[in-house]
Amino acid sequence: MKGNYDKAFENVVRLRVMSILMVNEEYDFNSFKDILEVTDGNLASHLKNLEKAEYISVNKSFVGRKPMTTYEATSQGKKAFQEHLEFLENLIKENKS
Repeated sequence: MKGNYDKAFENVVRLRVMSILMVNEEYDFNSFKDILEVTDGNLASHLKNLEKAEYISVNKSFVGRKPMTTYEATSQGKKAFQEHLEFLENLIKENKS
């Protein structure tokens, strides 16, 4: 079967984070929190998980005096996510026949 199943994307929050980062160059913490409707702690742990896997990179900066944390998918993360989606698509196709 083509593609690779990746446990990093087993959780729906991490799957959605990567989906968002595939279509946005970068995304900030509060925007993730709003769109995913998760708590700070829950989101932070999922982002940390993806960061440990080197699938996302974290950029910390200041906007005025406020700290701003943004995230972007790494090329390794994009490749792993594409392979995971390919695996899922093939799994669906196999189960239809």
